[in-house]
This record gives sequence, C-alpha cells and structure tokens, in this order.
Amino acid sequence: MARCQVDYAGRLTAHLPMATRVLMIKADGSVLVHSDGGSYKPLNWMSPPCTLREGLTDDGAVEWTVTAKATSKGPADTLRILIEEVLHDSAHELGIDPGLQKDGVEKHLQELLAEHPATLAEGLTLVRREFPTAIGPVDLMCRDGAGASVAVEIKRRGDIDGVEQLTRYLELLNRDPLLTGNGAVRGIFAAQEIKPQARVLATDRGIACAVVDYDALRGIDDSEHRLF
Repeated sequence: MARCQVDYAGRLTAHLPMATRVLMIKADGSVLVHSDGGSYKPLNWMSPPCTLREGLTDDGAVEWTVTAKATSKGPADTLRILIEEVLHDSAHELGIDPGLQKDGVEKHLQELLAEHPATLAEGLTLVRREFPTAIGPVDLMCRDGAGASVAVEIKRRGDIDGVEQLTRYLELLNRDPLLTGNGAVRGIFAAQEIKPQARVLATDRGIACAVVDYDALRGIDDSEHRLF
C-alpha cells in the first residue's frame, strides 16, 4: 500500500494523480493498481508476460517501470509507478489454488434431480443418468407412471439451444423400439430459469418445461439425510 502516481503509455495514455492505492504484484508477473472503490476491477494493470524494474528518479524518488512484451503490432506498453511513500509492504505465498467451486451448476442440478425425479413430474422414476446416444448423453432417462420413457435435459438457464438439443435427442430416442414399447419418448426441459422464447419453442414441439427451485431441492436432500 503506497501513495503513488501511475502513468500508462501504449495504445493510449492514462494518468492517475498522486493518491493512496494498493499495488499488487502477483507470482504470474502481473501488476495491478487498486483504489478503495471500484469493486474487484483495478484502476490500471499490466498482464503477463511483463518485466518490472525498480529505479530512482532524478529527485531520488522510487519509480517502478513495468514493461510488457513487445509485439509486431507496435512498441511495448509501459506502466510507470512513482512511489511517494510506502504505507505497508508485505509478501505472501499463496500456494496452489484449488480452483473455483461453483454451487448450483448443471452437475449439481442433475445429481439432485436424479435423486428426486418426481419433483419434475408426478410418478417419474429414474432409469439412468447420462443415458448414451449417438450424439451425446441425455442428462436423465426416466419412466413415468405408465411406464413410458421420458428424457430430461437439464440447464441452469434454459434457452432455445437447450430445447434444440433435447429435440435432437428425442428424434434419436424415438427410433429405438426398446424405449418406445410403452409409447413415444417424451421430453422434459428442466432449468432454474427458462427464457420465454425457449418455453414457446418447447411447447410447440410437445416438450414439457419444469422450472427447478435449487434451494428447495437441496432442502429435500438435506432433510432426508438428517432422517438417517
């Protein structure tokens, strides 16, 4: 953390007057200049590969010169950081990052709906997850109360592309006599949010739509685990 002035030169020029800011130098070589506002976005930055050299101005002030790798498109971009006063200086080894683990993505929805298929339609039971076809796996293959096959495609946000995908699956599945013994294979398009255009297209093609409440599904799952 330091009082600093920042000047960028490259495809454009930018100037940050002297003020207190957070200067971050990451292990991958990137340099970022943050203010107290603006959320996560830095005021200015230099992406790797780049080099950082520390020197002194004619007045004896500390100046960092960050230079990006030159390209065929023109001269290298340069970030000059003039440091008036260092308020805090620390270094930390973060180690290997395990990566972002998202909650509520399609995989989790699929797992929960596989355990509770009847939340999509009354009497629905699971036959198999990731049911194989020649053009890719169907998320869930189920049977309804009458024994007819039901293909379920699951998306976090349902749009037209998802409906088109399920339509292609249904065309293939309905050619299989092992699946159509109790009637045609029908489809359910399940998502946390279904766009109006996708709902219209699904209805036109005889595909049912099911809006999934992820938190409610998790609540069912947690309560069943508590029972045991």
